[in-house]
Amino acid sequence: MSIIAESAHSADLSLSLAERAYRELRDKLIMLDIRPGEPINDGQLAAEMGIGRTPVREALKRLEIDHMVTSYPRRGTFATIVDITALADVSELRQALEPLAARRAARMAGSEVKEELHNLARDIERLDGEKPEKHALMRYDLSVHRLIYKAAGNTHLEETLIRLDNLATRIWCLVLDRVPSIAGHITEHVELLDAIVAGDADRAGTLALEHVTSFEETIRKVL
Repeated sequence: MSIIAESAHSADLSLSLAERAYRELRDKLIMLDIRPGEPINDGQLAAEMGIGRTPVREALKRLEIDHMVTSYPRRGTFATIVDITALADVSELRQALEPLAARRAARMAGSEVKEELHNLARDIERLDGEKPEKHALMRYDLSVHRLIYKAAGNTHLEETLIRLDNLATRIWCLVLDRVPSIAGHITEHVELLDAIVAGDADRAGTLALEHVTSFEETIRKVL
């Protein structure tokens, strides 16, 4: 089991059913395991997750606020369509906030979080020999960003960036089959993570900006 899978499993054990449902459904929507426009049946989802409908419904309410699902009277709930036109707006905010989060993480991260960051960097380094498929690589991308946001130590910044990164990742996943390779996009995280662990705030901020900018450029090339 990878470090990502182990940490996710450990975190899930301490979460409420509603929070677990929210995170699981959120990531299915982000990775397009639940396709854009697809109807969502809360009873079916509850059965698949082995929980009651109430936590699933609570999760869906939160996901509607996140613009991941939309509910229509007498029609039901559906996964939102991926809005590619939002790329510029999302990227503008991420280019301002991702470097801020990286710089804060370099200054604020404690020893325990730094160890997580270091281990994640080493985990990514080993990917060259494993050749994982693109969706697996995107899960690493999500994990890196979420851990950096956590390390930044500002819950408002963390919540804002998670929502923006979720929307950006949905756009990325929509065009994933048209992108020749994303391995470089993922492995460049190693340098960023190492800069944060080393406490080099200026370098971490620079690398974070370069990473977000290259993301937008790659997407625009295939659109």
